[in-house]
Amino acid sequence: MENDALFGRYWAADSPIHRLDPRTKIVGTIALVVITFCAGNFWALGLVAIAVVSLFALAHVPFTQALRSIAPLAFIIVLTALFNLLFVQGGEVYADWGWAAITSEGIRMAIFIAIRLTLLLLAGSLLTLTTTSLDITEAFERLLMPLRRIGMPAHEFALVLGIALRFLPQFIDEFRTIRAAQVARGAKLASSPTRSGLSSLTSLLVPLFTSAFRHADTLSAAMDARCYHGADGRTRLHPLVFATRDALAAGLLAVLLAATICLTIVLGA
Repeated sequence: MENDALFGRYWAADSPIHRLDPRTKIVGTIALVVITFCAGNFWALGLVAIAVVSLFALAHVPFTQALRSIAPLAFIIVLTALFNLLFVQGGEVYADWGWAAITSEGIRMAIFIAIRLTLLLLAGSLLTLTTTSLDITEAFERLLMPLRRIGMPAHEFALVLGIALRFLPQFIDEFRTIRAAQVARGAKLASSPTRSGLSSLTSLLVPLFTSAFRHADTLSAAMDARCYHGADGRTRLHPLVFATRDALAAGLLAVLLAATICLTIVLGA
């Protein structure tokens, strides 16, 4: 199977990022998202971009693969940038259609938002590329454990998350296989939202959902056969333990946050 770097697919490597505790990587990803939103100008956003590129370099993940990992979600970046380009007003007007206009401020915001969303997607992708779904599941369970006192089913919530991450790449592969099979049978898959386009989409989605339900039934039977009964009595072969490198990572993120806020305040939005 082609080793495409997609959300939910682990990129095997031996790197400082891979060796971090998964709880550190989850909290660090959330912190990186917050830092990206704190960046209020291009200078601060450039600092965050340098940090993200450096993290991928430390993780030994080729940046081309990182970009491929967010390619399925690129339409979000394009649409958001397009809305900002057409509907954010201010500065010099380059084109005006009445209902929308292209201005210098609209162009600036479109570029700024496109870069910010790209960094956000890359931050989320780095987590799944450097952490196995089992580690992510266990880390989420450990992080949510205090909420069990108020009735939060931490183990069940983490299990659902782990299953979703595990099957996402598989569903993407099956979608490609189904599409290739339909094309091989002579199907003309239209991309327009017309009646023929909806019919083509149905011919892809029906077998995909059928396959998803079949996988769910197989997984349920496998869990019953193994007498799965939740978190009660479970033991772990490799318990999660924080190390010095996790404290170092937290410190570097704190420095990045402080630097980003300072650049935003000093240089302005």
